[in-house]
Amino acid sequence: MVKYSIKRLLQSLVTVFIIITVVFLLLRLMPPTGYFADDELLKMTPEQINTQLKMMGLLDNPFVQLFRFYGQILTFNFGLSMKLSKNKPVTSIIGSKFPVSLAFGVVSLIISIILGVLLGVQQARKKGKFSDAAGTVYTIFVNSVPPLVTYALILAFGTRVLGLPSLYKKGNLISAILPVISMSLGSIAGYALWTRRYMVDELNKDYIKLARAKGLPYSTIMTKHVLRNAFVPLAQYLPASFLLTIGGSLLVERYYSIPGMGSLLVDAIQKQDNTVVQTCVLLYSILGIVGVFLGDILMMIIDPRISLDSKGGTR
Repeated sequence: MVKYSIKRLLQSLVTVFIIITVVFLLLRLMPPTGYFADDELLKMTPEQINTQLKMMGLLDNPFVQLFRFYGQILTFNFGLSMKLSKNKPVTSIIGSKFPVSLAFGVVSLIISIILGVLLGVQQARKKGKFSDAAGTVYTIFVNSVPPLVTYALILAFGTRVLGLPSLYKKGNLISAILPVISMSLGSIAGYALWTRRYMVDELNKDYIKLARAKGLPYSTIMTKHVLRNAFVPLAQYLPASFLLTIGGSLLVERYYSIPGMGSLLVDAIQKQDNTVVQTCVLLYSILGIVGVFLGDILMMIIDPRISLDSKGGTR
């Protein structure tokens, strides 16, 4: 396990290195005006803009800029915002948005796991019956209908029938209900779908038939054998799901006016704030890579039967 963990860690570091390089190259294709505040641009001539770009090192040799960029990342120096908050450190801006997205993400993740797994278990137990069909209809509906349509239906029902606030307001927990529901619906369907699939696969295996032949109670078979083994592949995605909650939800945060990471990225792109866009993209990418790495390790910890060695064998 240690050998595999080190190997996966090195692979993850190489991937992060490649992503950092690609982000650097893509940002250099964006207009240089993203490095200046709007009021500054109105007062500056093209010659003054070039002079400032030269002072920033943005006209240096690309390789020199790239290695300087690596050094800045290693020291957590992500530069200053020039559009969203003039001359304010990007780390400070992200630090103010991070807790909001994290709070919404963690709550919706907990709700999604609990309800999704319970729905999937119920579908597997009642395969082919009404509850299974109802769960399937829900999953198909959530996955086939565009998210904005689903959010509109939730908003209409929540505001007109339940009288809930339509927009999020800091400090008002009631106003967070509709955004959390909107964030959770898709994940609930996903966890339910995969829980049902893995449980049905487990129910058809020989060791379950043997357990039934031995007379083990149905509840024991379902909880100690079927659900436990079916949860192993699901566990692989939990770290990534948790870490990506930090990134927030682009659509939900925009739809309900939540001042989180998702809305920050959209605003930065619209205003062409290069340093903020660059940092957000790096953050999303690194969180995804770390999540995949931790998922592999967690899966091996939960199920000792899994062996991932250099020969590529499993179990």
